[in-house]
Amino acid sequence: MATELDRRGRIEHKLQERLEATHVEVIDESHLHAGHAGAAGGGGHFRALVVSPRFEGLSMLAAQRLVYEALSEEMGGEIHALSVRTLTPERWGSR
Repeated sequence: MATELDRRGRIEHKLQERLEATHVEVIDESHLHAGHAGAAGGGGHFRALVVSPRFEGLSMLAAQRLVYEALSEEMGGEIHALSVRTLTPERWGSR
């Protein structure tokens, strides 16, 4: 369990640091994929919400690309699957 929390914490920290995020939530959903081929290899399934001013003026796809780029070292290893929701601080505040 501590390993899962460490991995989630490292992902959150990296997103905050690399994207200057004002809010990050990462949820480990690996337990929902028990028996899945990616889970067998040790890669986790995560859902992330990232709020960053770096997303201003970007399309949803471009903002999501920034997230995947920030986690490029983890993708295919620690992270098998990642679902991402990106928001600007303005959109986050108005929700």
